[in-house]
Amino acid sequence: MNDTISIADAVMEMLAIVQRLRKAFPKKKFTLDGRLVGDIGEILAEEAYNLSLFADLQKHHDAETPDGRLVQIKATMQNSLTFPADHVPNYYLGIQVHSDGSFSEIFNGPGAVAREAVKNRKPSKTNLHSVQIGTLLALNKKVGSTDRISLRSNSSLQPTPLKQRD
Repeated sequence: MNDTISIADAVMEMLAIVQRLRKAFPKKKFTLDGRLVGDIGEILAEEAYNLSLFADLQKHHDAETPDGRLVQIKATMQNSLTFPADHVPNYYLGIQVHSDGSFSEIFNGPGAVAREAVKNRKPSKTNLHSVQIGTLLALNKKVGSTDRISLRSNSSLQPTPLKQRD
């Protein structure tokens, strides 16, 4: 079996998938310019957590909980997440998306707690700091249960514990 694919064919297949994703989840654009993983992460978060994504882009937050908490969602398929250099989000939800479509919760709590990972860093040109997953997992242990965005009770989608992913 030959698994080779041309760039042109790959791009056409990805764009077809993007069109299907846009139809299924019209709140997100699913562009192939670096936002794709972020948009996928936001959809996973909305389906698993008790929050609603904003229909359009907002300056510092991606979603809101029923009780009015504003949430910035960051997703990665790598070993680090980004944290803003120019503001501290009210709540920060960081997830790692896995190749099988599941995800693990890396950080879920007040942005001020997550900011501890970057508090001594100088602003970057991109206004984003890269933070290793291990650092955010350690800070996540400091967050009390009442300071977390709750999971939806009626969702079959749940985060996978990171240690079971190895």
